Amino acid sequence: MTRWLNNDEQRAWRAFGLATRLLTDRLERDLQAAADMPPTYYELLVLLSEAPERTMRMSELAHWTNSKPSRISHAINKLEQKGWVRREHYADDRRGWLTVLTDDGLAALQTAAPQHVASLREHLIDPLTPEQLRQLGDISQVLLDHLTLHQEQTKHTGKGQGE
Repeated sequence: MTRWLNNDEQRAWRAFGLATRLLTDRLERDLQAAADMPPTYYELLVLLSEAPERTMRMSELAHWTNSKPSRISHAINKLEQKGWVRREHYADDRRGWLTVLTDDGLAALQTAAPQHVASLREHLIDPLTPEQLRQLGDISQVLLDHLTLHQEQTKHTGKGQGE
């Protein structure tokens, strides 16, 4: 039997859904306008900048961005054309590829980061009180833990819960 949402649940769901879509859209537009960079590219550059020797396997990039390998490969091709990354063969696996953040890529990230952080502050961090921000972090972590567990279960069984 379907457990329909009550009025409070419906209000919370609709506000959450619309707020996340509007926030994502605003952050994407601000990043594109400030740095001519879509969020996927920014996320990849951040991951590479934080990795040892600014290098990661393509499969790791796909995992950490929750993307299909073909989507990551396409994005890396575009970043390579800009000179922001380069690919190298993985020494232990001739079929595997590493992606390396170049100095130009690091410079592009350093140019984009201040505008991205300013947009995050304006549209997410600053409108909240410190208590609301803590609550948002707690709620987000609960959802992340739940969804990550569900995703892992789905990978191992090939089915979602309830199927």
